[in-house]
Amino acid sequence: MAKATGTGGKAQGGLARPVKPSNELAAITGSDSLPRSEVVSKMWEYIKKNNLQNPENKREILADDKLEKVFGTKKVTMFEMNKHLSRHLT
Repeated sequence: MAKATGTGGKAQGGLARPVKPSNELAAITGSDSLPRSEVVSKMWEYIKKNNLQNPENKREILADDKLEKVFGTKKVTMFEMNKHLSRHLT
């Protein structure tokens, strides 16, 4: 059962709860606390802007220096990205 708050009767949780990015992740998303869904959106903006998807397999993300600090590897799939992001959010 959700905890009542003064704004809508339900506590913010899950994707709507603001999270604080690590310094490595903040280099991409900015240092402000954001909902997890917004963090993922900013990651995709960065990936597409910098053309970091594998052209032969769009599900793979080819990390540049900034993303490698977040992912810990040079290549991840889009499905693995959230697992790596969770280690950089508090």
